[in-house]
Amino acid sequence: MTTYVTEKSITLTSGIGKMKSAMIEDFKLFMEPEGEIRTKMNEEYAYSFEIKHGSKYIKILSNRSATAFIVATDNDKKFKKGDILKPAGYAAPARNRARGNVLDGDYPINWTGPLYL
Repeated sequence: MTTYVTEKSITLTSGIGKMKSAMIEDFKLFMEPEGEIRTKMNEEYAYSFEIKHGSKYIKILSNRSATAFIVATDNDKKFKKGDILKPAGYAAPARNRARGNVLDGDYPINWTGPLYL
């Protein structure tokens, strides 16, 4: 499944909120909340998000796994503020190409995070 975030955002916080909402909606499409167990799984996924702010990136965690990194600085040589990067691992993003921008909108996202290239 893939969900698209079409709206622009003024702040990183609101952009991350829209991205998180789209990921939750995509999870609902993947795991339709039919019955008690699936409803509980949807609730657990929705409440599992953590946002950790660093000096260069904002790390988005879901179920204690790195899901995405958001560029949080204007001083990056390759990326602009708000760019969505796929994780290379738990602690660092893959710096090959941005998968979208939370400020600009108009990008696809899955419940597992940004799409592969």
